[in-house]
This record gives sequence, structure tokens and C-alpha cells, in this order.
Amino acid sequence: MNKILLLIVWALCSTANAFSQCAVCKTTLASSADNKTAEGLNGGILYLAAMPLAFMLFLGYKWYKQDRETT
Repeated sequence: MNKILLLIVWALCSTANAFSQCAVCKTTLASSADNKTAEGLNGGILYLAAMPLAFMLFLGYKWYKQDRETT
């Protein structure tokens, strides 16, 4: 249990500064020097990534739980 908790804490701390963009978005925003637009785009990227990541986390949890019940 301690290893799982440590892994979760490490994962949360290591992704704290993950506000990045793809190369195309970065060049598009470089031409418009508006900081608010860049922050909005970063927020939108994280918002769109949240549901697939939550779904994968849910599937991983179900898989782990089912595997643990069978052994």
C-alpha cells in the first residue's frame, strides 16, 4: 500500500508543470503575443485530455481489482 501511495504522490508532483503545447499550437501562439490566449489554450488541452485519462484510470482500476479477485 505504501508503494502505491508513493507512486501516486510522485506522479502528481512530477506532472505539476505539464502545461505544454504541441509544435503547431506553439508556433501559432508565437505569432500572437497574447498571454491570455496561451493560458486558455493550455487549459483547453488539459480539459480535453482529462476524460480519456480518467477513463484509462478507471479501466486500469477495474482490471487491477478483477485480477486481484481471481488470484
